[in-house]
Amino acid sequence: MALRVIFMGTPEFAAPTLAALAREGHDIACVYTRAPKPGGRRGLATIKSPVHQQAELLGFQVRTPRSLRGDEEQDAFRALKADVAIVVAYGLILPRPVLEGTRLGCYNGHASLLPRWRGAAPIQRAIMAGDRETGMMVMKMDEGLDTGPVAMTRKVAIGENTTAGELHDVLMLHGATLIVEAMRRLEAGDLPLAPQASEGVTYADKIAKDETRIDFTRPAEAVHDHIRGLSPFPGAWFETELAGRLERVKVLGSEKRQETGGPGQVLDESLTIACGAGAIRLTRLQKAGGKPLAAAEFLRGNPLVAGSKVG
Repeated sequence: MALRVIFMGTPEFAAPTLAALAREGHDIACVYTRAPKPGGRRGLATIKSPVHQQAELLGFQVRTPRSLRGDEEQDAFRALKADVAIVVAYGLILPRPVLEGTRLGCYNGHASLLPRWRGAAPIQRAIMAGDRETGMMVMKMDEGLDTGPVAMTRKVAIGENTTAGELHDVLMLHGATLIVEAMRRLEAGDLPLAPQASEGVTYADKIAKDETRIDFTRPAEAVHDHIRGLSPFPGAWFETELAGRLERVKVLGSEKRQETGGPGQVLDESLTIACGAGAIRLTRLQKAGGKPLAAAEFLRGNPLVAGSKVG
């Protein structure tokens, strides 16, 4: 017997979970997602979220409320008479009437090992902090920020060169299979819930613009973690002079090195940059308005000679 499900999600990360629930045969009563955004240029049509597009392909009803705090939206949510709501990176706060608006409650797929990295940017924060392990969790939601009891966990190792984009894609697929398994167990009345630990709580704040600039005075390991934690988006960056102009350059890939020098100094013709301790080699870069390039290709049009300085 299938569950009647309300699905709530917005970005690409959530779309495979919606598709997996549909393949499992659950009755998708409605899909909630963030409202379409204006196109990049005047006159272009609005852009629907990845979940919105997936829902339309599958033929599901879609709602895009700006808020769920009003009585009208809450009544409409309850009127769907769903068994459960599944939430994956939705982006709106769920007030108590919504959390209690289905027969079995709301369950969230979260990309960390709670209580570590509660909040908006758990994938980026885990890599930027140098974590060597993360995972997907399914928890039953309450009114706190990712504080509800945990139902299921799947751990994932983080390699020393893994980027946020790569980890995103791995966790996205794990999340879909984990949610499907959790709903099977919920339907069977066999989904255990365990409270989160009270120790080890950290918060994954949204990435701020002022923390994306690379600080080469930090140790090489910290600089490397910063770069890969922000790759490919929003991208860590430095400024340097190219062809007589000050240019902003994003770094999308790097490797740790043992060389030494003054922080920000270019040490060789392969884009090895000295840090506060050790060095990093930049392997993939992107100028503002340009496309991502491997280091060798970037250097052909943008020479950064040994002895010069960046940052």
